[in-house]
Amino acid sequence: MDDKRRRTRVQGAWAGSGKSQAVTQPGRNLQGSCASATAKSHLQQRPGQTWTNKEQHLSDRQFVFKEPQQVVRRAPEPRVIDKEGVYEISLSPTGISRVRLYPGFIDVKEANWVLDRLRQDVPWKQRTGIREDVTYQQPRLTAWYGELPYTYSRVTMEPNPHWPPVLLTLKSRIEENTGHTFNSLLCNLYRHEKDSVDWHSDNEPSLGRCPVIASLSFGATRTFEMRKKPPPEENGDYTYVERVKIPLDHGTLLIMEGATQADWQHRVPKEYHSREPRINLTFRTVCPDPRGAHS
Repeated sequence: MDDKRRRTRVQGAWAGSGKSQAVTQPGRNLQGSCASATAKSHLQQRPGQTWTNKEQHLSDRQFVFKEPQQVVRRAPEPRVIDKEGVYEISLSPTGISRVRLYPGFIDVKEANWVLDRLRQDVPWKQRTGIREDVTYQQPRLTAWYGELPYTYSRVTMEPNPHWPPVLLTLKSRIEENTGHTFNSLLCNLYRHEKDSVDWHSDNEPSLGRCPVIASLSFGATRTFEMRKKPPPEENGDYTYVERVKIPLDHGTLLIMEGATQADWQHRVPKEYHSREPRINLTFRTVCPDPRGAHS
């Protein structure tokens, strides 16, 4: 019996020892594996290096702010024409729009004399205009010469065939130098800086297709402004259209031809500085019947 109990204790000891080894061995192996891996990791990097590497990795990604890709439309700067020459200002299906500028077409001494004669001999009159069914006094004085009446902006100028000699002389000189002929004349007197003419085109049916307008100026220099008519998709918005500015000095001749009246508008705006009187003569050809106008 004693021998049997002894054997049982010995076996139990061995069993316990074996069980203990079996349970603890994996733990030691796991701990040893982690320790080994940690030791290996510590051999490869210094303390704190892991965080440093992360910071370096983040710093490599630099944040760059980019503006949204938007198309910014800007109104073009006006083109200034102030030298003698021929200028093609646009090309469209309608045709070429062209202006010709001749500063000093009438020399200063003769231009001074002409200005005085025109102020005295022309029957200047301030007429009533109509805009959007509202009547107003035109901010300038006008006169008309020609065998036929002329209607513009709902204002009709009655025929006046009695041309003063000075106007006939100027008409002949322009015709000889340009090769164009004219049968009518609209005269404008701008008394001071507040007188003006608003945006418009000389495109009345009685002038025919692609009319030629010869504009001769005397007196104070005023700026003649032009703007291109916008395409249909702009719905009448003139904000971004091409523009031209032409200072018209004493004795200067300006010719507008081609598709200028079809594709462009022009005006003489009010000014903020004092201006002496200015007279502008615009020679043109009026057809007796719009259906008989030149094409």
